[in-house]
Amino acid sequence: MRQGFVKVAAVTPKIRVADTGYNAKVICQSVKEAAEAGAKVIVLPELCITGYTCGDLFLQEKLLREAKEELLHIAAFTTDMDAIVFVGLPLAYKGKLYNVAAALNRGKILGIVPKTYLPNYNEFYEARHFTRGMEEVADVRLTEELTVPMGTRQLFTCLELPELVIAAELCEDLWTMNPPSIGHAMHGATLIVNLSASDETTGKPAYRRELVKGQSARLLCGYIYASAGDGESTQDVVYSGHNLIAENGRLLAESELFDAQTISTEIDVSRLASERRRMTTFETVTEPVYRENVFSLQMEETKLTRYIDPMPFVPSGERDRTLRCEEILSIQSMGLKKRLEHTHCKSAVIGISGGLDSTLALLVTVRAFDALGMDHSNIKAVTMPGFGTTDRTYDNAVSLIRCLGADFIEVDIKDAVNIHFRDIGQDPSMHDVTYENGQARERTQILMDIANKSGGMVIGTGDLSELALGWATYNGDHMSMYAVNASVPKTLVRHLVRYYADTCGDETLKQVLLDVLDTPVSPELLPPEDGKISQKTEDLVGPYELHDFYLYHMLRLSYAPAKVYRLAKQAFAGTYDDATIFKWLETFYRRFFAQQFKRSCLPDGPKVGSVAVSPRGDLRMPSDACASIWLAELEELKDAVSQG
Repeated sequence: MRQGFVKVAAVTPKIRVADTGYNAKVICQSVKEAAEAGAKVIVLPELCITGYTCGDLFLQEKLLREAKEELLHIAAFTTDMDAIVFVGLPLAYKGKLYNVAAALNRGKILGIVPKTYLPNYNEFYEARHFTRGMEEVADVRLTEELTVPMGTRQLFTCLELPELVIAAELCEDLWTMNPPSIGHAMHGATLIVNLSASDETTGKPAYRRELVKGQSARLLCGYIYASAGDGESTQDVVYSGHNLIAENGRLLAESELFDAQTISTEIDVSRLASERRRMTTFETVTEPVYRENVFSLQMEETKLTRYIDPMPFVPSGERDRTLRCEEILSIQSMGLKKRLEHTHCKSAVIGISGGLDSTLALLVTVRAFDALGMDHSNIKAVTMPGFGTTDRTYDNAVSLIRCLGADFIEVDIKDAVNIHFRDIGQDPSMHDVTYENGQARERTQILMDIANKSGGMVIGTGDLSELALGWATYNGDHMSMYAVNASVPKTLVRHLVRYYADTCGDETLKQVLLDVLDTPVSPELLPPEDGKISQKTEDLVGPYELHDFYLYHMLRLSYAPAKVYRLAKQAFAGTYDDATIFKWLETFYRRFFAQQFKRSCLPDGPKVGSVAVSPRGDLRMPSDACASIWLAELEELKDAVSQG
């Protein structure tokens, strides 16, 4: 449970209809197995102590008495168990019968939550037996010595992990226009459990799946759906035991139909709490009053079994990736189209290096020009060979410009930079930061002046990953008049260029784009060695796939350094060792804080995803903020990392 991960399970035991003693035994065994596997929150189906399909047997006093007795036995069984368990049964109270979920923890019955909405249509006849649950919580006497709170307005809060706040609803409650879980979430519940008995019909599994995912997204919560299955009566309908676990719109685990499976995964409740803090439209309320029931769990590190995506910015499926690439290219090009229209620009000026970022920026510019009906010759594509330019990147730049029909302009910067070095007293043999940045600023000056001359605007090429690390020359490639790549991370730039190559229909252009993709990322500001690129960015600042992972989890999810490190170890296991992951994580935090001043004065550019660093949009961060507490947390991990 450390760092907010809580292992949860949805369990469908194989029961017998109306055999409460047998059912209690299989429930206890199922709960025991789930707890031994590490589950801290265990959810069983609706009315599972008796079976959902008892029909008019629910009116039998004997069945109700035995069900309550077995609830007490199951509760006692949890005495030495480090988990909270939700189990369903029928319960009589003040002359009425209720369909309820009982919450159990360490031998105690914490509370009883009745079902609100009783289906009485088609194959359902619940209103024949049960009464709608009361909202206000009353203290119900289960035995002479035991009184338990009962009502829908209840929360179950973990003492050791306050972000873990659980609320319950039952089956039909979710399928209505105003589910109780809405109120539960507004009062602070981060995890909703649903004890269900949903029979199977054609097409229903897909609808049920989307319903659970949608509710978890709408409420910014975890959602555990445990449904009845094998053992229920098949007199008129069949139950499949379709169990589902979702978190904020993402399905984490799902059972096979008709397989009586226990499914388990980890819910990240600290992420959910962080998302709610971020989303100002997530409404919280204090009225009406909820009863809070506190329970205890042992704090320990939860073993992660859920998939940790090493490339959170890139959709994993080919179909989704294709759709995302087309969508992003449209956002970029339509943003530029509007800016060109508004400023009445006659041209667009862009520096083409033969690298990934400038290639993407040119492709976007071409799409914007096509949308405006402007001729590609009005795109001033400028190559500016310098001290580090290699034949490979130069040839790719020239080929790219010619394939796309842009106006080719070449300005060799070496003489101008040498004069500048003479003016400021820079030794050209001293390959330091002045040597590098002098070239970058000379190139920007050229682009700006060509834009003035041609009545155009300079299109920025720098990407989100470079901005996060501050890997840009201030007032050099850092500056433009519209930065089309400003919120596209490097890992996604690659996929966008590859998508364009696969769909352009021009074999010559495709081959150029594929070679650009195969070229090492480099600013090419230092002289080449044997004609090859000598300055590889990822050797200097670290692999971009790591930095993009860090950026997403730090900025989008607000995770602390230790949690980012832990997730990165799992995501990149077998690719990078722990020491490498830690080294570049430390680099990431140092650079992210130290380079904020460059992000504080970024040019305009379109936001394309959930992470952006524009000072006018997503990131309102002071340029002189201290990284001390983040680096201190990493310092605490150093010994453990060095010891392997």
